[in-house]
Amino acid sequence: MITHEENYFRTIEFRYPEWIICSVGLMPATWNKYREDLEDLVIRHPLIFGEQRKNPNREYGDFGGTYKEGTHTDNWGCVWQNISGGLDALVVEHPLSDWSKLDTFVPPTSGGLPHGFMYMRLYFLRGFENLMIDFAEDPPELHKLIDMVLNYNMSEVKKVLANKPKIVHFGDDLGNQTSLPMSPEHFRKYLKPCYKKIFGACRDTGAHVYLHSDGHILEIIGDLVECGVTVINPQIRANTLDGLVKTCSEASPTPKAYGKGKVAVNLDLDRQLFPFCTPEEIDEHVREAVVKLGAKEGGLMLTAECEPDVPLENIAAICQALEKYRLYYNR
Repeated sequence: MITHEENYFRTIEFRYPEWIICSVGLMPATWNKYREDLEDLVIRHPLIFGEQRKNPNREYGDFGGTYKEGTHTDNWGCVWQNISGGLDALVVEHPLSDWSKLDTFVPPTSGGLPHGFMYMRLYFLRGFENLMIDFAEDPPELHKLIDMVLNYNMSEVKKVLANKPKIVHFGDDLGNQTSLPMSPEHFRKYLKPCYKKIFGACRDTGAHVYLHSDGHILEIIGDLVECGVTVINPQIRANTLDGLVKTCSEASPTPKAYGKGKVAVNLDLDRQLFPFCTPEEIDEHVREAVVKLGAKEGGLMLTAECEPDVPLENIAAICQALEKYRLYYNR
C-alpha cells in the first residue's frame, strides 16, 4: 500500500493513483452544533478523517481569529466583522477606500499568504464597488496598489519556497455565483500578470501550485493554468459539472496524453445541496462527479464542506458516498 502523500502526487500528476483522495471540511459552527455526535461520526470514518480519538478537552464554542463574533483588524488594517460565531467574517472597513490615503499607506512586512491574497486583498483594501469602478476607469493609483500587493506576495512566496515545498497552496475567490465579477479582459489585464509572476516563481522551483477559488471561474481556468496552476479547487454548483469537465479538459496550453483532464481538480461538491437533499441524492451526486470527471490515470479529488445547516445524517451520507466511490476506478 502506498502512502497518502505518494497517492496525492500520483493523483495530481496523472500517474494512476490507487484511490480517489476525499476530504470533508467541518466548519467550527458545525462542530459547535453537533459536538460529541459529530466527533463520534468523525471517529467512524478514518478513511476520510484519518485515525481520530475522543478529545475530552475539546472546546466546541471557543472560536478563534475571525471565526469569533465581533470585529478583528488584520495586518493590512482591514476591519473584519463576524455576526455568527464559527462562520466566516466579512471585511466592513477598507483602509484605502479613499485614494488620498494611498501615498501614506504602509503595507505589512510579513504575515503569510492568507485566503484572499491577491484579488480579494485588492477589494479588502479598496472596497468591492470601488475596485470594480477602478477596473473600468483605470486610474494610476490602481496600478500602484496592485504593485504593492504583488510585491508583498512575492516576498512571502520567496519565504515559502526557501523550504523547497513540493506544492504551494493559494486561495483567492475569483468568481461570483453565476459569473465573474469582472470581464475576462479585465482579469487578463490587471490580475493575470500577478498570478503568472507568483505561480511562475513556484513552478520555476518545481513546486506544484494549488489554487482554491469559490465562484464561477470557467472563463479563466485556462488562464490560471497558463499562469502555473496545476491543481484547481472549484465549486461544482457555480461552474456546473459539465462545464468543469469541458473546461478542465481543455485548460492546458500543452496537450497531454493522460486522462480526461489537463489540470488536476479537487472538486468542491455542492454545499448548497447538502442541507436539503436525501442521502440517496448525495450518493448519486458523488457518483456522477466521479463518473464524469474522474479517470483511472488520476486528476480528480473530492472535497465537501459542511456548514451547520447540513443535517448530521447527511454528513454521514457524504462520508459513506466518498468511501464508496473512492475506489471506483480500481475495482
